[in-house]
Order: sequence, then C-alpha cells, then structure tokens
Amino acid sequence: MISLKEEMHAHLAKDILPYWSENTIDAVYGGFIGRIDGKDAPHPHADKGCILNARILWTFSAAYHQLKDVQYLHIAQRAFDYFTSRFFDREFGGVYWSVDYLGHAKADKKQVYAQAFAMYGLAAYHQSAHDPLALDLAIDLFWLIEKHAFDQQYNGYLEAFDREWHLLDDLRLSEKDANEKKTMNTHLHILEAYTTLFRSWKDEHLRQQLHNLITLFLDKFVNRQYRFNLFFDEKWNLKSDEISFGHDIEGSWLLQEAAEVLGDERLMQLTRANANLMVDEVLRRGFDADGGLMYEADQERVTDTDKHWWPQAEAIVGLANAWQNTRDQKYLLKAGYVWRFIQARMIDRAGGEWYFKVDKKGQPYADEDKAGPWKCPYHNGRACLEMIKRF
Repeated sequence: MISLKEEMHAHLAKDILPYWSENTIDAVYGGFIGRIDGKDAPHPHADKGCILNARILWTFSAAYHQLKDVQYLHIAQRAFDYFTSRFFDREFGGVYWSVDYLGHAKADKKQVYAQAFAMYGLAAYHQSAHDPLALDLAIDLFWLIEKHAFDQQYNGYLEAFDREWHLLDDLRLSEKDANEKKTMNTHLHILEAYTTLFRSWKDEHLRQQLHNLITLFLDKFVNRQYRFNLFFDEKWNLKSDEISFGHDIEGSWLLQEAAEVLGDERLMQLTRANANLMVDEVLRRGFDADGGLMYEADQERVTDTDKHWWPQAEAIVGLANAWQNTRDQKYLLKAGYVWRFIQARMIDRAGGEWYFKVDKKGQPYADEDKAGPWKCPYHNGRACLEMIKRF
C-alpha cells in the first residue's frame, strides 16, 4: 500500500495538479477556461460551469491544506476570487449554474447540486486560507438550501429551482437523469458539503441536518441489496431501478466520513458496516476483467460497460476504506488492480490528465472533454489526497 500511496502522490503532484494549473488558466477573461476538448484543444469562448469551478476551488484548497505547497494556494485564491465575483446571484442568493466566457450569468437556475458544490469548495477554501468571507458564504448557502430546498413535510431536499427559487418543472441535473424531485446524487453531495462545513462551523442546526441526511441515506437510499436507489418522487416513491457502481462505492465512504465528522458513535457503527456491504456488492457485479469499474447496470445485467474516469478514482478510496474497516487484504489487492487499470488505460500519457471514459476494449472516447462542465480535477485529485492521508 505504501507504493500505491507514493505513486498516487507523485501522480497528483507531477501530473494532475500541473495539468490544471498550466492548461486551464484563462489569462484573457479571468478564472479558468470553460472547456478543453478530447483532442486537447482549449475553447476560450466556452461557457464556464459552476460545477467545474467549484471543484477546482475545492481541489486546490484541499491540496494546499494537506500538502502545504503555496502554488496550490495561489490557484485556490484565483478560483475563489473568480467564483465569488461571477457565480453568486447578488439579488436572489445562491449560485448560477453557468456563466459565459466573459463571466456574465448564462444559465441562472439554482440547481441544489450546484449550491452544495459551491459550499463544499468554499468550506475547503476557508480551512486552507482561513478567509472568513469563504466561511460566511458557505454558511449563507447552507441557510438558502434549508430555506428553499428542504422538504418540511416529507423530508429530504428538492432538486432544482429557477433564479428566484421557484421549483422548476424540469428538475434534471443532466439529460440522462430522471425528472424527479428527489435524487440520491444531489443528497450525496449535500451530505458531502455539510460534512465539510461542519468541520469549521459546529452549528446545532447543521448538526441536526447532517444527522438527518445520514439517517435518510440508511433508511431510503440504501436498499436491501446494499445499492443506492437513485430517483424518488416528492413522497419517496421509488422511480428507478438503475444501479450506479461509481456512486455506490463513492457513497460508501462519504457516508462513513460524515458520521465520523459528526462524532455519532451509533451512526459510525452503522455506516462502517454499510460501507463494507456496499463495497462487497460493487465487487460482486461492478468490476470488469481488466480491473476497471463499469458504469451502470439494472437488476439483471450490466447495461454500460464503459469505464468513466470518476468511478475508477472513487473505487480506490472505497476499497481502501473497506480495508481500513476490516483489514481484509482482498480490498487492498483490488485497489491495486484498479490503479494498474488507471495507469494503463485512463491516464493520457501524451496530453495529460485522465480520459473522460474508455470503452470495454480500453479505447478512449476522443469526443469527450478533458476539462468541461463535468470533467474536473476533483475525483482523481481527491482520490490521491485520500490515499496520502489514509496511509
């Protein structure tokens, strides 16, 4: 495991973080370029997404907090300055989904997923730079989410609103998602953001809502097969049967981390046991013979055998966490296999960074972004940081 830690540390410092600091800075219009395509061509006039920019903020904040290299702090400061000056809606509160290349609001909807990632990045920046404005803005987002998105009647969080915080008819995070009011994905990243905010702000209402989120996951989202239910209506009627292997293994360790940060012994025990069972279920069905984690399945078969970049990163962390819980060597061995797959197939040795996804034969999709609204340094960067921290 020490060699895996050292290899991932070197990959983070020599490959991932330099790719983003050297290739994505927008020296003309400010902030970061909105898109670099699969052929490594920058698109300086592309829209700039909230998710990409919040995740850049989180990644470089977390990298500085853990590794103390001042160059990471400088990138984090740039991300913070641009994000706070361009993405915040000064009139109605919250953050826009996207701005154009000049920094003007483009898609002004209030996707709760985006509010959560903004909070996540801001809370991480506060921990690194000790900037009180970052904490204040993260707290403001917490209260906005609680005011507008929390369902007082049925529990949980509603998915998406217009600029003035009226519930949208089209709630979808992306075109492939079901148009339902409550989703596992958004709840998972609210939980992630609340966990990070709680490290700096021990507010009692935040404590209660984080406890509620963990319980909600164990009661509603984790099913009897120890997989996530993905989509629900307002009253918690299940509306999907898809299986997302990447989310299952990512959520396994994020839930446990949330309980540990909360310090609730009962929830710590429950989420630890749950993490092991969820990872075992992913091991049973999710991995291909080449060591990569496949994308999606239904109850009968794997429906998407492509390997996207982010489930590979989350698999390493989830497997490492399961090993820490059990000391069962099978998890460490599998983590090593996944890392070898990443090295062989996911990392672009010529252009840098990871491919967005590869097919069953390990061939990359050239039409997918290297950097863009969804492609970012957060999953693979965080996996490296987690391995450095855990081992």
